Amino acid sequence: MKMNLVLELQDVPGQLLSVLEPISTLGTNLVTVIHQRDFKNERGMIPVQITIEGERGNLKQVIEKLKEMNITILELDGVVVKEKLSTILIGHVIDTDIKDTMDKINALEGVSVVGLDVKLEEELESSAMIIVESDAGKKSIVLNKIQDIADNKGLLVVNEV
Repeated sequence: MKMNLVLELQDVPGQLLSVLEPISTLGTNLVTVIHQRDFKNERGMIPVQITIEGERGNLKQVIEKLKEMNITILELDGVVVKEKLSTILIGHVIDTDIKDTMDKINALEGVSVVGLDVKLEEELESSAMIIVESDAGKKSIVLNKIQDIADNKGLLVVNEV
């Protein structure tokens, strides 16, 4: 049985090798690897496409081991497993407690803030780009939560299209 995966890896020496190790030790074979360092995302992470083959139980063990290693699996056999979205909050982002905002987003099941970029303009309003990773199919839940938080704190939300 073959399985296609799209993983998200850090651009550091040895990261790809560490992902390939459980493939060999758990009785599966590597069929293809597409590793393109030119396609980094906003956090400097690289998508890596791999195809492996083996018995169903061995493939399942590889997936479990990758999850234990905190490797993000973006796609599994063409099915999106994790989604990322970016949104910008404008207003008194810091004054309204950015940590509280992140905690409220992180409280959603299967959702976590994975990036935060804050811009300060002296004593004027600030802005923050928040990058959120969620389980597939939760985008609208995340966007609604962010809008609710923003409404309660008097912030403007700019979502990606």
